[in-house]
Amino acid sequence: MRRLFCCLLLLPVLALSAAPVNLYAEQNPIVVGGNSNYPPYEFLDEQGNPAGYNVDLTKAIANVMGLKVKFRLDDWVNVRKALDASDVDALQGISYSEGRADVVDFSIPHAIVHHSIFARKGFPVVRTLEELDGKMVAIHERGFIYDYIIEKGIKMHVVPTGTPADALRVVASGKADYAVVASLPAAYIIKKYALTNVVAVTTSIISVKYGYGVKKGNTELLAKFNEGLAILKQTGQHKKIYDKWLGVIEPFGIAQSLVVKYGAIIGIVFLFTLGGTLLWSTTLRNQVAARTSALEREVQERKRAAEELRLRQQQLVQADKMASLGILVSGVAHEINNPNALILLNAPLLADYLKDTQRIIDEYYHEHGDFETAGIPYSRMRSKVLPKLLEIQEGAKKIKRIVEDLKGFARREESDNLILLDFNSVVQAAVRLVETTIRKSTDHFKSTYASDLPEIKGNSQRLEQVVVNLVLNACQSLRNCNESIAISTRYDENAKNVVLEVCDEGEGISADDLSHLTDPFFTTKRERGGTGLGLSVSDGIIKEHRGSLEFKSIVGKGTSVTLKLRAAGKESI
Repeated sequence: MRRLFCCLLLLPVLALSAAPVNLYAEQNPIVVGGNSNYPPYEFLDEQGNPAGYNVDLTKAIANVMGLKVKFRLDDWVNVRKALDASDVDALQGISYSEGRADVVDFSIPHAIVHHSIFARKGFPVVRTLEELDGKMVAIHERGFIYDYIIEKGIKMHVVPTGTPADALRVVASGKADYAVVASLPAAYIIKKYALTNVVAVTTSIISVKYGYGVKKGNTELLAKFNEGLAILKQTGQHKKIYDKWLGVIEPFGIAQSLVVKYGAIIGIVFLFTLGGTLLWSTTLRNQVAARTSALEREVQERKRAAEELRLRQQQLVQADKMASLGILVSGVAHEINNPNALILLNAPLLADYLKDTQRIIDEYYHEHGDFETAGIPYSRMRSKVLPKLLEIQEGAKKIKRIVEDLKGFARREESDNLILLDFNSVVQAAVRLVETTIRKSTDHFKSTYASDLPEIKGNSQRLEQVVVNLVLNACQSLRNCNESIAISTRYDENAKNVVLEVCDEGEGISADDLSHLTDPFFTTKRERGGTGLGLSVSDGIIKEHRGSLEFKSIVGKGTSVTLKLRAAGKESI
């Protein structure tokens, strides 16, 4: 009965067929090699066509990645040689080992292969490969176990064979004591060739990751297989293929007639039982359905209320943080401005003093010779004092400008307090505010400001906040300082829009996430402290200004953000 239930569960899976391969992408196909006799992973069927788990998986990857593939299934020794000679581009199923990693680059694994020790019935049990020392052991030549025992220096008398099936036949005929073969292929081979005198004496002695392999250095092709595998795992197609070939394995020795016989008996009993329970459950179902519907509505309403409460609480917490930030910034700005004002006041006075006394000091120098000031000869100090004072004055001016930008950013103003603005000045003020972060994030920052921009009507502080958020997001997306950020302004004459573009060469954003960027509390940087409010707030500010934000991104290549605002007195957007 248990066998029958397994068969019944397998029927829907066998009914699924792999999606057709879309062979349109490249003129030259990718040659994919595999073992012609390694069921259920890969083999040639009765018509001589490639079949098995690996073949279906490769077809599915080719379909989603737009690749054209050509299968070459042969003896494993020949296929391995073909990869070494670059006659095949990739192996669709190869087990990982440290030795193989010297010449082969491996994909992320798509399966785990378990290996077992087989012998004729009545042979002593051995539990490890080391216990095979002194025994005649049949092993598939250049298979994983063959390479593994060479790498590890495990001693045994190896009888190399061309295929796993040959290894099991050698044991069945008495020409070898044991065979070490992958468990699933062994199950298929023993059943197909009726090797009833061969049994597994130890199961799963070693398990190994199993995936695609390419010749060392062919990272571009490997990346395509990795990306295709990731897509199949996300969509669930990989699981369907896995379950079809590897999920259910029929045990040995069960006759088809017994399956039909017991299936019919269980089916009849099941139908009678189902009929009785159906009548009994119909009345209950109608009563339960009404109550369930009411409970579901109540649960959904409570979930909505709880979610709304959570969002409101987070908004209140964030609003309180921003208010505290404004108070803090105002206090710090006041404390910085006071001493900085003294520098700005006194630096010019000292410079004028030095200019006025320079002639008198020079006369003294010519009459009495060189002398030291501040421990440095006057002849050297004379040309440096005035430039140093001017540097101090410029530095103080920069401090004042940064503090004013920071105060403006934190200042709370009403959103309807809109005035005519020079948008270039707004963007430049925002860039100055985050200048330190830009310098730390990239060595390639470029800004281009159009000279023909018309004025816009808006709130400068709130627009600065938007630009700051966009530039900071661009900085955070960069993976190293060699990647660039570029900002530019321009005027779209046709749409009558003032346009800002912020482009970066960072990690990019997936298509699924792109449509949620302005959702409240949605963030792709949660682990780095992101709150998910920056772009949501920015989008609200731009909508208040009757503008728009547009996002475009390619994963691994970067993101571009386009901000559009109507020019003052113009029809736009």
